Amino acid sequence: MIAELGHFALILALCVAVAQAILPLAGASRRDAGWMAAGSSAAVVQLLLIAAAFAALTHAFVTSDFSVKLVAENSHSLKPLIYKISGVWGNHEGSMLLWVLILALFGALIALFGGNLPPTLRARVLSVQAMIGAGFLAFILATSNPFARLFPPPADGNDLNPLLQDPGLAFHPPVLYAGYVGFSIAFSFAVAALIEGRVDAAWARWVRPWTLLAWSFLTAGIALGSWWAYYELGWGGFWYWDPVENASFMPWLVGTALLHSAVVVERRDALKSWTILLAILTFSLSLIGTFLVRSGVLTSVHAFATDPGRGVFILALLVIAIGGSLALYAWRAPQLKGGGLFAPLSREGALLLNNLILATAAATVFIGTLYPLVLEAAGGGKVSVGPPYYNATFVPLMAPLVAAMAVGPMLAWKRGDLSGALGRLKFAAATALAALAAASALTWGRPVLGAIAMGAAAWIAVGVFAELAGRIRLGDLPLGQSLARARGMPRSAWGMTLAHLGLAGIIAGAAGAALWSEEKIIAMRPGQTVDLAGYSLLFEGAESRNGPNYTSVHGVFAVSRNRTPVTKLEPEKRRYVVGGQETTEAAIRTTAAGDLYAVIGDAQKDGGYVVRIYYKPLVAWIWAGAAVMVLGGLMSLSDRRLRIGAPARRERDLAPDAAPAE
Repeated sequence: MIAELGHFALILALCVAVAQAILPLAGASRRDAGWMAAGSSAAVVQLLLIAAAFAALTHAFVTSDFSVKLVAENSHSLKPLIYKISGVWGNHEGSMLLWVLILALFGALIALFGGNLPPTLRARVLSVQAMIGAGFLAFILATSNPFARLFPPPADGNDLNPLLQDPGLAFHPPVLYAGYVGFSIAFSFAVAALIEGRVDAAWARWVRPWTLLAWSFLTAGIALGSWWAYYELGWGGFWYWDPVENASFMPWLVGTALLHSAVVVERRDALKSWTILLAILTFSLSLIGTFLVRSGVLTSVHAFATDPGRGVFILALLVIAIGGSLALYAWRAPQLKGGGLFAPLSREGALLLNNLILATAAATVFIGTLYPLVLEAAGGGKVSVGPPYYNATFVPLMAPLVAAMAVGPMLAWKRGDLSGALGRLKFAAATALAALAAASALTWGRPVLGAIAMGAAAWIAVGVFAELAGRIRLGDLPLGQSLARARGMPRSAWGMTLAHLGLAGIIAGAAGAALWSEEKIIAMRPGQTVDLAGYSLLFEGAESRNGPNYTSVHGVFAVSRNRTPVTKLEPEKRRYVVGGQETTEAAIRTTAAGDLYAVIGDAQKDGGYVVRIYYKPLVAWIWAGAAVMVLGGLMSLSDRRLRIGAPARRERDLAPDAAPAE
């Protein structure tokens, strides 16, 4: 009965979404306050209905109701409670329900906390948001009903994919979806602005917090996915340019450009058309990622669906959403006249360069992701586009961006002094050269690109502190006054500082782990020792153990350095009872200098085991840097200026859809 109530709630939510899509839009056109207000009420009701459906599905998983087909296919009575809950979204149907729940949540937040928005703009934003929701609710009800019954119900379920039975994957999808779907707000604001024909500093002030929130969630979601792949898959890597990894990375790149572009609109009333296009493209790439994961065109540990019929439905939604918004942009964007002029060498020029590079980088990832699919569909056979392609295209594109990151914040708005900015970065340049030289000396004989990356990371990090020192006039004023200026700095400025500093950490960590890693794959018997990166690992043996719903081979390595005991590593190889699938549970010792990483594999006839031992220098800096970036985003989001006090917009006696003269 609860499952049927959940299904009925979804049907009602679709009806409410359709009403929300039509009434506020018509009300904004007619200047009818009652119709526009209906959008806010509908957004809240839609959220409550979808939340009720999600709660009903969660109840079915927690109580192991195997009469619900989805539960029977993705759960088991022996599964721990946390994985029964995460099993709700560990499948196609449930994850789509989570998708529309987050979409409805963002719409309801606009309804509840968008009181400072002009009524017509808020009505149109809510209408566009509801159009997206209606499309995906129709998709769920037509092709992916999570409440379908199974009769007769089985005695037990088929269990959740063992790779998903992990704490990292329990939290990764909700966080990632909050980023993916959160960009829908920026998209809705962009389409609403095109309908109104008006973009100004106030619009940028309103859209920035939502974009920043989505960007922070997406950054955290990508980092969680990378961390899970590192410790769970047993291969010692953190990123493989998997097409589904790329599906989340592309909107992150364009979303980062959108954040920077919105700053220019807010501060200088420039780059309006460019900002609108970036907002459309960011969410469009999120939709394309949804299509890739759920269409059946990809086979990946990340992919959910393999039903081409669902892919056709999502493809139709993509054509309507992306094609419609781009057509509207082509029609209305020429009317969005630019505001302030600026010289190429200026803060605006640096931000524009940043955006162009990020957009081009996203295009290279897009081509590398879709080219094999297009070629195969055209009968050209199967090809693989992997790390060599991205190393040859994406990495060189990032070099000028890294060089400009320290210089851009030093330039003034409208017209900057390049020589003066470079003069203030002399210490950063010297530090970067010193870091490059030191890294080259310490890693002589290894790829020089790693040393160059260390110099680039030092350039960004010291450049960040140089910009901060300039803001607070450190050295020009007494220390007390400089500290007072630091305390008075806007939180958004501190957020930028942390975000750039976090990126420096990611660059250093990625270079160290990818270019300077060491590994050994050997067969070991109990009592044997292997040496790697200055560590000695004594294999003490392995034993069988029983878990809640699996059996495992549990190995033990005693780790020492210079004959001094350091720690014990205890990797596992698990075999799940229901499906017979196997997973790897790596044992990792993490330090700031690097990770020692051990994996136990198949047993040998002589009583030994195949083991893989890795040493990954600086790899923890990747996730520490990502955490600092997320902290920077959240600190910027806490800036009171981004939540209240948006510049007042002058009301003009315009036709509802007429573009104002500027």
